[in-house]
Amino acid sequence: MGFNSTDYSAGVGTETIISPVTLSSDWSRVARLLLVVGLAVIGSVGNVYMVSAGMIEEHLKKKGNILLVNTALADLLITGLVMPASATVILAGLHDSPPVCTFQWFLASLCWLVTVLTILATAIENYARICFSADSYAPAFTSTRITIAVLAIWLLSGCAVTAQVTYNLGPDYCTRKFSGTFSYQVTVAILFVILPTILTSGFYLRTTLHVRQTKSDPSFKPPITFSWDYSLMKTNFYSFIVFLIFWLPFGVILGIGNIQKINPRTFYNLAWLALSKSCINNFLYCITNRHFRNAYVNLFHYCCCKTTVAFSRRSRAEPSRPTGDVRVHIIPGYNMYSYTSPQRARETGKTSAGKRSTGTARGAGRSNGRDVYQL
Repeated sequence: MGFNSTDYSAGVGTETIISPVTLSSDWSRVARLLLVVGLAVIGSVGNVYMVSAGMIEEHLKKKGNILLVNTALADLLITGLVMPASATVILAGLHDSPPVCTFQWFLASLCWLVTVLTILATAIENYARICFSADSYAPAFTSTRITIAVLAIWLLSGCAVTAQVTYNLGPDYCTRKFSGTFSYQVTVAILFVILPTILTSGFYLRTTLHVRQTKSDPSFKPPITFSWDYSLMKTNFYSFIVFLIFWLPFGVILGIGNIQKINPRTFYNLAWLALSKSCINNFLYCITNRHFRNAYVNLFHYCCCKTTVAFSRRSRAEPSRPTGDVRVHIIPGYNMYSYTSPQRARETGKTSAGKRSTGTARGAGRSNGRDVYQL
């Protein structure tokens, strides 16, 4: 399914084919493949890092940060499924694939709506975390309630997008043909675009004003956790602004396309610009928040820099543990270790006195202590 730019661009005589799946034919096949694969790889790795950061960084292990992980998962679906689908079509030597285009549009719409609702929920949670007391925040935002909210977001988004695709209620991304009623499109724009944007901006603005008013009190001494939460809130606000910058141009051109024809080059270039937001949002958190940055650095060090196994010995004897123990350093910086040895299985049936005597004898036999294997 290709489109001739001369059909929509007055005074242009070039025969350029624009595909919603494989992009412009002006670019060579290799260039398009490298671009799509590069975006997919960089974005997927970054989103996996963002999800992992919420699991290993102690300062990010808070109930409300489940919403940030949910946003990263939505971005991961785009970088891990939507973009690789285009790469597969390019590798197959096809110019276009309508089924792939339909799949990409469905998944992109789903992830977009999930992100919009999750950003709104994040703004509400940040407002409650910073502006409410701990006694008021804890009962309202429990882990169970936040989990239910995340599941409800995915369920609501899935039903809305499925209904739109099944009954052809919205614009067709692949053919750029309008179907449905104009009043329906206006209602969807108000409910899922304008209203969430206004509410999200309002919650962030109110939180900022509350913090400034609180800090103006000379007797107020904010705890360190307050500064961390406020710093993370600012990062979430930056993410919201970036989301608007990347998706708003495509949303505007999509709305205009319901009224008049749009140059396909402009239409699909803005669509891919919107999708590329999923590749940079994770790096925004790394740049603007030190806890995410610390987690990224440790994850990168563990995944990329540990290319060899380092062997070292302790300078002092530890007679309380068997000399055959293996100490595995899982992630540097987080004091995560695992101990194991064949002796432990044999010593479980012995008495504590026998263990002490065995440990003393072994400690005397090897003064340098046990081997340490650091991965």
